[in-house]
Amino acid sequence: MKNTSLFISIAALLIAAGAAVYVIDGKNSAKTETEAVEAVAQKGAVVWFNMDTIIQDYDMANDLKSVVETKVQSINNEVNKRGSRLEKDINAFQEKIDKGLLTRSVAEVQSQKLQQRQAEFQQYAAQKQQEIAEEQQVMMNQIADAINTFVQAFNAEREYAMIIATQGDILSAPVVAGDSDLDVTQEILDGLNAAYVKEKAKGSK
Repeated sequence: MKNTSLFISIAALLIAAGAAVYVIDGKNSAKTETEAVEAVAQKGAVVWFNMDTIIQDYDMANDLKSVVETKVQSINNEVNKRGSRLEKDINAFQEKIDKGLLTRSVAEVQSQKLQQRQAEFQQYAAQKQQEIAEEQQVMMNQIADAINTFVQAFNAEREYAMIIATQGDILSAPVVAGDSDLDVTQEILDGLNAAYVKEKAKGSK
């Protein structure tokens, strides 16, 4: 599983799900992890953050990605092992057929058994691919939920009119150009990582 395609999938999910843009009221709430960072953009401003940067440098995203990659590798190894064993048996059967080492009746029985094994393997492989897809989907949902939760708390404190997620290295979208003072990527990233460190510390107790 390539990191780049995985990051793009996560970013696309967040944008499509509507988790990228928030318009939140200015009610008081608990201070976010970024309260130590001086805000440059003023209350009521429209600001943005770079989703690619967040996904790349967010510690929780990287930790989850590593866990999922390990699971995917294990699943693929088992599928490949079973597939190789089946292929070896099929080739051995074909070699006996070519050499005339089997009677027709025996060959028919063995052929039917191999066909059944092949069908079972295809079903097994499809099931494992579904498991991989589910693992990746859960990971993306966890990352999206963490970012969504943090950004809402972040904006409850800052009271911006809108926070927009942008992505793309060659030509970012939807924000192509803008005042750098309105870019809150680093503030959000710092806050996400600080919150994740605290959450891990709680879990280790």
